Amino acid sequence: MDGLRRQLGTRDLVLMNVAAILSPRWMAFAAASGPSSIGLWVAASIFFFLPNALCITALSSSFPQEGGLYAWSKRAFGDVHGFVTGWSYWMSNVFYFPSLALATAGMGLYIFGTRYAHLEQSNAYNLTASLALLFVAILVSVIGWRAGKWVQNLGGLGNWLPIVFLLLIAVLVLIRFGPANPIRLGEIFPRFSELGLILVFSKLCFAFAGFELAPIVSEEIVEPTKTLPRAIFISAASIAFVYIVGTLALLVALPTAETSIVTGINQAVTKAGARVGLDFLGAPTALLMAVAGLGGLAAWFAGSGRLLFVAGIDRYLPPAFSRIHPRWNTPAVALLTQGAVAVLLTFLATVGTSVQNAYLFFADLTTILAFIPYLYMFASCIALRGETRGPGSIPIPGGSTGNVLVNVSGFLMTALAIVLSCIPPPEETRKLLRAVLLVGGAAGFLAVGFGLYALASRRAQRA
Repeated sequence: MDGLRRQLGTRDLVLMNVAAILSPRWMAFAAASGPSSIGLWVAASIFFFLPNALCITALSSSFPQEGGLYAWSKRAFGDVHGFVTGWSYWMSNVFYFPSLALATAGMGLYIFGTRYAHLEQSNAYNLTASLALLFVAILVSVIGWRAGKWVQNLGGLGNWLPIVFLLLIAVLVLIRFGPANPIRLGEIFPRFSELGLILVFSKLCFAFAGFELAPIVSEEIVEPTKTLPRAIFISAASIAFVYIVGTLALLVALPTAETSIVTGINQAVTKAGARVGLDFLGAPTALLMAVAGLGGLAAWFAGSGRLLFVAGIDRYLPPAFSRIHPRWNTPAVALLTQGAVAVLLTFLATVGTSVQNAYLFFADLTTILAFIPYLYMFASCIALRGETRGPGSIPIPGGSTGNVLVNVSGFLMTALAIVLSCIPPPEETRKLLRAVLLVGGAAGFLAVGFGLYALASRRAQRA
């Protein structure tokens, strides 16, 4: 596409994947559910994460167009399904921005120790801090990858050191005091009779989502057919390993009853660190995690904004969305429009409800909307399997049979995660209302997507 520059290499994409996918808050979320979350991590890795990585590798190496899963669904099933895929994925991201900004704002409080930890439940603080983080993400995205990729790279690097600190503290706690939670082999495997624990599975699948982000900016990547698969393979194994080991370390360091689903690692480094004389690690851990959160926010923001840009090129949205900024070579109108929507949703997320309830609701709605495009993506890989074996392509091993088995596994796990996200947790007092809001909200946004496509098609016919 004219005006876009190829600036992203393997290192940039690896760190972009790490910044977008690896998030300490998912380890905290898992650890708060107890030792059985380890078994859920393993299941999500095998039946969702691996098929996801193989599917995206095959598609991105075969069809390296700007738009990623939007372009793949369009090629496999036609224009309307491509548009709805992109629309649903974009909507999931604008709902994801508030939850990610809220989590990052909470983690940043521990830069000053526990002195301001009480502000985690302050709507005023969370609104102010979240909006500040969003404005930074908007700014670096509009300026372009030359500046934006360094924010994401720092975010990717910022994810690693806090985990190293946590592992060190967990080892010392284990040696001196024993684990904070009893961890026996039988408890690692989840019991399907525990609804609350099974519902965690959908969130852990979502924690592995994000490899589809880089292919959306394929035409800004140096040699995308080689660079994308290489970056996926390098980052996939490390992300799965860190999620599992990090959750285990958190279970050793901090009792589950004391673990916040958002700032659990900050708590562990601060409280457990004090028990072993490493409490001074609390402030740098919080700072690194805040940088990592900002890097992840910038990565998701820049990537998803390209979907509005591609939809503008295809005339599904007004032509202004397809304009490239003459100085920064970015789709500035698309990014600024997305920013305005994200700011509005962040405001709504922090008014009139508790921060934890807002976080969980947005996480559930994000999971549903994000995984609808995943259904399309896995189905597209099956439908296009004959085209993923050409020169330069990296097909799924096992031929046509292997392709179908891998993508059916990913499709079924995605469908299961969507269903689980619609089921209210046991502690929810207004279960029916929550379920109606989630299902009705997701259905409503899909209907809007189909409606926008119909209007655009009608305009094109008249023209």
